[in-house]
Amino acid sequence: MDDHPPPASRTLEQQLAPLRRAPWIIVAVLLVATSWLTWRAYFHEEEGDVITSAMIAFERQNSLTVFSSRFEVVAESTNTPSVGPFDVDLLASRQAMLVPATVEYRIDLSDMTRDSFRWSADEQVLDVTIPTLRISRPNLDEARARIFTEGVFVSRTASTALSRSNSQVAERNAVAFARNPEILALARTAARDAIRQNLAIPLQVAGYGDVTVNVRFDGETSE
Repeated sequence: MDDHPPPASRTLEQQLAPLRRAPWIIVAVLLVATSWLTWRAYFHEEEGDVITSAMIAFERQNSLTVFSSRFEVVAESTNTPSVGPFDVDLLASRQAMLVPATVEYRIDLSDMTRDSFRWSADEQVLDVTIPTLRISRPNLDEARARIFTEGVFVSRTASTALSRSNSQVAERNAVAFARNPEILALARTAARDAIRQNLAIPLQVAGYGDVTVNVRFDGETSE
C-alpha cells in the first residue's frame, strides 16, 4: 500500500511552505530596515559633520564635573556673654573647628553652541572654546569635624552660637580656598583634559581618525 500523499496534496504543501515562512521574512526585513534607519539617524549624520559629532558627544551631559578638591578648613569663633550693658570677659569662650570640605568644578555644556567649535579638515584639528568653570558650594562634613573649645564655663546657648558661627566661617574659608589661583589652575587643566578625552575618542570611533583637539576657555587667546 502506498503511504505517500497524492500529488495534489504535495503540491498544496509546497504552496503553503512559503506562506509559513513569510512572517519570519517580514521580521528580518523590518530588522534590517530598523538598523539602517538607526544608522542613518545617528552615525551617518556624524560622519558628515565633525562639529555635529562633537555636539552629539556632549548633548546628554548638561554639566561635566572635571575636578574635585577635598581639603580641611579652620574656623574660629569667640563668645562673650553680657550682663546688662557689660560684657563678662571672665565667661568668654572660644571654639576652633577643623572640618573636611569638598568642592567640585564643573563645565556647563548646555552653554556650548556650534560657534564653540572650529574644525580644520586639512590639519585634522578641532578647536573648542569652553565656558568658565563653575564652582560648587562647599560641602562641609561637619559630622567629622574636630572641635576644640576653651572657656571657664560654656553654656549650651554659647556652644550653639559658637557652632553656628564656625559653620559660616568655615564655608567662607572654603570658598576662598576653592578660588585659590593654584587650585583653579589645577581645575582648569583637568577641564581641558576631560574635554579632549570626551571628544577625541568618540570622533575616532566615528571614523575621523586621529583628531587633534585644542581646548581653551572663553576669553583665552591661546591654550
